[in-house]
Amino acid sequence: MGRKVTLATCSLNQWALDFEGNLERILRSIEIAKCNEAKYRLGPELEICGYGCADHFYESDTLLHSFQVLRKLLESPITQDIICDVGMPIMHRNVRYNCRVLFLNRKILLIRPKMVMANHGNYREMRWFSPWNHLRKIEEYFLPRIILEVTGQETVPFGDCVLSTRDTCIGSEICAELWNPRSPHINMGLDGVEIFTNSSASHHELRKADQRVSLIKSATTKSGGIYLYANQRGCDGDRVYYDGCAMVAINGDIVAQGAQFSLNDVEVITATVDLEDVRSYRGELCQPHMESEPKPCQRVKVDFSLSNEDDIYLPTHQPITWHFHTPEEEISLGPACWLWDYLRRSGQAGFLLPLSGGVDSSSTACIVHSMCVLLCQAIEDNNSQVLNDVRRVVGDDSYCPRNPRELCRRIFTTCYMASENSSEDTCSRAKDLSNQIGSTHMNINIDLAVKGILGIFSVVTGTWPQFRANGGSHRENLALQNIQARVRMVLAYLFAQLSLWVRGKPGGLLVLGSANVDESLTGYFTKYDCSSADINPIGGISKTDLKSFLHYCVEHFQLTALRGILAAPPTAELEPLTDGQVSQTDEADMGMTYSELSLIGKLRKISKCGPFSMFCKLIHMWKGTFSPTEVAQKVKHFFRMYAVNRHKMTTVTPSYHAESYSPDDNRFDLRPFLYDTRWTWQFRCIDSQVSQMAPNAPKK
Repeated sequence: MGRKVTLATCSLNQWALDFEGNLERILRSIEIAKCNEAKYRLGPELEICGYGCADHFYESDTLLHSFQVLRKLLESPITQDIICDVGMPIMHRNVRYNCRVLFLNRKILLIRPKMVMANHGNYREMRWFSPWNHLRKIEEYFLPRIILEVTGQETVPFGDCVLSTRDTCIGSEICAELWNPRSPHINMGLDGVEIFTNSSASHHELRKADQRVSLIKSATTKSGGIYLYANQRGCDGDRVYYDGCAMVAINGDIVAQGAQFSLNDVEVITATVDLEDVRSYRGELCQPHMESEPKPCQRVKVDFSLSNEDDIYLPTHQPITWHFHTPEEEISLGPACWLWDYLRRSGQAGFLLPLSGGVDSSSTACIVHSMCVLLCQAIEDNNSQVLNDVRRVVGDDSYCPRNPRELCRRIFTTCYMASENSSEDTCSRAKDLSNQIGSTHMNINIDLAVKGILGIFSVVTGTWPQFRANGGSHRENLALQNIQARVRMVLAYLFAQLSLWVRGKPGGLLVLGSANVDESLTGYFTKYDCSSADINPIGGISKTDLKSFLHYCVEHFQLTALRGILAAPPTAELEPLTDGQVSQTDEADMGMTYSELSLIGKLRKISKCGPFSMFCKLIHMWKGTFSPTEVAQKVKHFFRMYAVNRHKMTTVTPSYHAESYSPDDNRFDLRPFLYDTRWTWQFRCIDSQVSQMAPNAPKK
């Protein structure tokens, strides 16, 4: 009697609306699964059209092209003799659903719609899809003509049902359903389903992978079973990066693990597991609870076996220990893979970065260097797709990079934009880092452009603004800082468009931003300055994590130039120097440290605190460091800055999402951008609370 089954799951780098490429990658994954003798193959969520189609899901073209791809899959000889589980949008009775389509040998077995929508944070599934709310119910779905012509089926089962083969029973979960308090696998397990599958589009966030692994291990620890997890990989054309981590678990143990970060467009994970191990596990621990339910799972029978009769000598996969990346490794790998996806799909020839010699721009430079290291390693490992993409980016069909520094020189340009307020220290730090990573580096002086613009202002108004250090007002001081920052943005785009032209090379460069998540919280940057770029790989990462990342780069990449950068105080260098030394620092300008900002950001977004509730939490968290009056001052200062600068988030550069307290207005943090900056009611509540906490306050 057959008892061992070989199952395949995968991570695919799908791209929204890339139906040609998505089809090719799906077929390749099925082919690899069959080569590994798997009888079932699971793919990521909405893999046919790509998860990030957003409002393109409204278009009939997206549904039509998805069915055209499904037809190609059904007709392909590659998909024969293996159960294929693919994801696509489907309209049923004029309602759009996010579905799994399971098919075998040119026949659709069932269509399973998603029942729990991801509708928070980066996700808006309820905007495009409806959840299937009919528990344990199936209906007839009438297949479109282009599918009927292949399958000969007029209708197929559609709804909450499971697949029953000759030897086992398979039930589907789709992404967010695993995270739900009433996950479908609970009732399915109690009704005898032995194999659970989860097709996901789950994005990377720092320190998140362990949550995913823990949920999957827990799902099979409680009631036994085999769990297959598939995930999207890559940027899919948006701010988030889907980080793979395909895996197979049985009875609480991980037995197969895929990579979290990889440049491989297709990764297939297979595992051979013993169904009798599930039955034995359940027989001891779960049998008293596995009673017949009032509404058992609807079963679709299929005359097919996942196991073979002669599998007694087939070895099974044994438990493994999951390797988790450190946050520093995650910053090195995740944004680097995202940048490469963006570059190779954008049609551009490389990146340009205004490199100031500070922590933020240096972190962006190190991520590009990490990307070059990954590319060279992939080429060394004979990844032909990466080599072809590199050759296309540099415009040379015979090119093969010799090392990361040499590749960096070809695709990465850095420039130090000096003004009369810049110090020699930051200039030399930028140059030293550029030399170590290998970028093509330029020194540009912006004073002539700044004075030219101020000259125009002077001709029109008859006045010449002055810095505060020279007797000017606060408004003059701020305007003079901003004009320097905005000139740098204009010059960055000019050099990005023409620097390769000057060198006689084709193409343009993508401008990289380098504003961190904490600066975005307070708006501590100039609107339309160098923070205005094409993309920003560090826009969702805190200053604290970036510093740890640079320490990691010193050791891992031997970038010793970073030591001086880490030792220097963060500064914008937009005000006049004092005796040749920097007199302006970021933390002094902001009125709080970066570590304080990170905590405030988490309370604002994750704990959902307004000014008063944030004050109430911080008086305990900062007890012994700040008095209630000082806490109140910091909270009110933050919310004033937040309110005054919130409008900047409407134009913020698309950033790699890495932090759960990101203030990105465009997708993740939907809040007004015009506030009453006085916060009169809220601040009055804080002041009232402070007065009650004063040592001599009368007791009520």
